[in-house]
Amino acid sequence: MNSATNAALGGKSKHETRDPRWVQVLLITLTAGFIGTLLLFPLAVVFVEAFSDGWRGYVASFDDPAAWQAIKLTLIAAGISLPLNLVFGLMAAWAITKFDFPGKSLLISLIDLPFAISPVISGLIYVLMFGLQGWMGPWLKEHDIQIIFAVPGIVLATVFVTFPFVARELIPLMQEQGSEEEQAALSLGANGWQTFRRVTLPNIKWALLYGVILCNARAMGEFGAVAVVSGSIRGRTNTLPLHVEILYNEYNAVAAFAMASLLALLGLLTLAAKSYLEWQVRQQLRLTLTSPFET
Repeated sequence: MNSATNAALGGKSKHETRDPRWVQVLLITLTAGFIGTLLLFPLAVVFVEAFSDGWRGYVASFDDPAAWQAIKLTLIAAGISLPLNLVFGLMAAWAITKFDFPGKSLLISLIDLPFAISPVISGLIYVLMFGLQGWMGPWLKEHDIQIIFAVPGIVLATVFVTFPFVARELIPLMQEQGSEEEQAALSLGANGWQTFRRVTLPNIKWALLYGVILCNARAMGEFGAVAVVSGSIRGRTNTLPLHVEILYNEYNAVAAFAMASLLALLGLLTLAAKSYLEWQVRQQLRLTLTSPFET
C-alpha cells in the first residue's frame, strides 16, 4: 500500500511533518482566531441583528413587496445563468480537454477573464455596449429593446461573472482522466451521446455538481456588475444584495439584516453541499483504493 493510498484511507503519510507540539497548537489557534474574527463573528452578527426585534420583526421585514421582487429577480437571474453556464462549462471543458486546435490557450485565458477583472468593470462594459449612448444603444432603442436597467442586463452581467466556475472545475479533472475510456467506448460501437452519458458523465458528476453549486452561490450573491447594469431601481431591478444596501442606507437595519440572513443561509447551504460532495468523493476514492486489497 503506497503513501497516497494510506493517506486516502486515513493513515499517516511518511511526508507528515514532525513539528513541535507548541507549533501545531500555535498555528491551529491563529487559524481558528482568524476564522472566528473574520468569518464566524460577522456571520453571527447578521443573525443577531436580523432577530433584534424578535421573530415578528424578522417576519415583518418580508412584508415589503420590493423585498419579494428582489428575491424573485435574484432567482430569475440565477435560474437563467446557471443552465447557460452549465452547458457552456461542459462544452468548453470537452473542447479543451479532448481536442487540440489553434487558439486553445487563448480560450483558457478568456475563461479566466472574469476572475482577472473587477465585476464593476464588466458591468461598465455592458453599459458601453447596450446603454442608450452605447455602441448598440440607438439600434436597441429603435427596436424598443431594453437591456440596461432591465432584466436582460442583469442576466448578462450574472452570466459573465459566473461562467468560469463550471468549466474551471471540469477542465483539470478531464485533463487528468484523459480520453482512453471514451475512445474505448467509441471503438465498441457507442455513439457520441451514449459515450457522454455512460462514460464521461459518471466520471465528472461530482466536479460538475461542485461547479454548479459555486456558480449558483455567486449568481445569487453578485453585487458589483449587477449594480452597474441594473440602475438599482427599487421594486424593479433590485436583486437581493442591492436591496440589502438600499435598506441599510435607509437606516432600516433590521430589514437589511433580515435580507442579508437569506444570503448568509445560502452561503451556509453552499458550504454544506460542498462538504457533502467532498465527502462523497473521499468515499468513492476510499472504495476505489481499497478494492484491490480485498480478498
